[in-house]
Amino acid sequence: MKKMIAQTKDLLDPLCEAEGMELVHLECQREAGGRILRLYIDKPGGVTLDDCIYISRQSSDMLDVYLEDTGSFNLEVSSPGQNRPLGKKRDFDRFKGNRVTIRTTPSVGGKKKINGVLLGISEDVVKISIDDQIVDIPYHEIVTARLAGNILNPDIS
Repeated sequence: MKKMIAQTKDLLDPLCEAEGMELVHLECQREAGGRILRLYIDKPGGVTLDDCIYISRQSSDMLDVYLEDTGSFNLEVSSPGQNRPLGKKRDFDRFKGNRVTIRTTPSVGGKKKINGVLLGISEDVVKISIDDQIVDIPYHEIVTARLAGNILNPDIS
């Protein structure tokens, strides 16, 4: 699945950029109905249903043509929402001051799930504040990171 996600990202990043959008996050999961490939897209001012439909159609066509045979999957396209995934290093600076939930491997301070206020990233180390203590999390140890609640800066979609 990692190979499929990498190939999909390489194919769809330029498509989203050409349409003035950002490919925020990709995930592929096995669910009861089969495999699901989820794309989260965003743009200044937020995405519309028409944006999701357009990117879904374009993505589906591109994946049918260029993606190596990976078996069947369902494609879903949506906005990232309040619990926006953070995956790119720049996201950890872009959303400073917001509450986040980060899952790590191995554990950090005895925990694999960490909740706190994002302070940014420096030299591949993400810093968050938990109960007035600063915790350093190596970027490469982050499995998932998401905003936890409302985005403080409403100008950022």
